[in-house]
Amino acid sequence: MEKLATWIVFYLCTAVASSAGFVFPLGDANPWYAELTDPWFAPPNWLFGPVWTILYLLIATSAYRLVYANDHVQKPLAIALWGLQLALNVIWTPIFSGAQNLEIAFYYIIALWLSIVSYIVLTWRVSPLAAALVIPYSIWVTFAAILNYNYWQLNP
Repeated sequence: MEKLATWIVFYLCTAVASSAGFVFPLGDANPWYAELTDPWFAPPNWLFGPVWTILYLLIATSAYRLVYANDHVQKPLAIALWGLQLALNVIWTPIFSGAQNLEIAFYYIIALWLSIVSYIVLTWRVSPLAAALVIPYSIWVTFAAILNYNYWQLNP
């Protein structure tokens, strides 16, 4: 029961992180975003919800696996990096969609990407499975950073 409660706590952390998307939505719910010139490779708006749902489940499960991994000298730092990437994840949405600052959002998403990659590298030493679970997240954030950059360039 304790392990289930731990996973639920981590999932709730990711659910809180995702709530920024409800306060500062993208897509048709945001007239500013709807008026932006889209890069040619921008995915349809309906894709973001399912992708982020899966990614948040993986992010929560990664933290859960990390917490229950064998003791390792780098485990506390890995847990801290998990928290950092989640905090940067939360901050990006209000900057991009709320403040409508595509340039600063790009810098934040680069910091987010660096924190995710650092988390993967460090966590791999503690729990390869926990690290592997966030690889799809790192791929998506890489794509999102490229997308963010192109929105910035197309919408000065």
